[in-house]
Amino acid sequence: MTSSEAPRRRTLPAVLAAVLLAAAAALLPALPAAAHDELVSTDPAADAVLDALPPQITFSYSADVLPDAGATVVEVTDVSGASLTDGAPQVSGTDVTQALAGTASGVVSVKWRVVSSDGHPIDGEFAFTVPAAAPTPTATPSATPTATATPTTTASAAPTASDQPTAAPADEASAASPLPWILLAVALVIVAGVLVYVFASRGGRNTADGGTAGR
Repeated sequence: MTSSEAPRRRTLPAVLAAVLLAAAAALLPALPAAAHDELVSTDPAADAVLDALPPQITFSYSADVLPDAGATVVEVTDVSGASLTDGAPQVSGTDVTQALAGTASGVVSVKWRVVSSDGHPIDGEFAFTVPAAAPTPTATPSATPTATATPTTTASAAPTASDQPTAAPADEASAASPLPWILLAVALVIVAGVLVYVFASRGGRNTADGGTAGR
């Protein structure tokens, strides 16, 4: 073995180890990020049919919502686009409450935006329905040739719709398990260490053999 081959063999394990460590470092940032907070439920629920416009809408999230000014926005409009909100939304831990005012009939649209506990803004929208009230019938007088007509009134009760809550919208952000990537990175580091040890041991024995042969 020439004198130039020994340093080259000792350098090869170090180069391989550096390549493997670089590959592991490149894989670690690619691990899936944890899921952001999400909307758990609303009251009223999405697609619910109500008798009248509720006094408020309550949103429940999976973690605390940041209460910073302007971070939470709720828009509630009727079919004509008129706003039904009354004041700014109120944040309390995982709940956000938006007061409503006025009357509405038909589809009521709700759009929301909050900043979750990890600092990431999340948003969504849903709708519920408030049926139009049934018209009130007018009195229908009846008359006879010999008697004064006595008006009678008939009225039909407005139909009452029952609440039909459905599942609330939620951001579907499920994070894949990072365990396979972590195991791969650990395996690469272990392989790199084994290679360095094997090549270093071989280089040491070859150097020792060469020195003995020279004597």
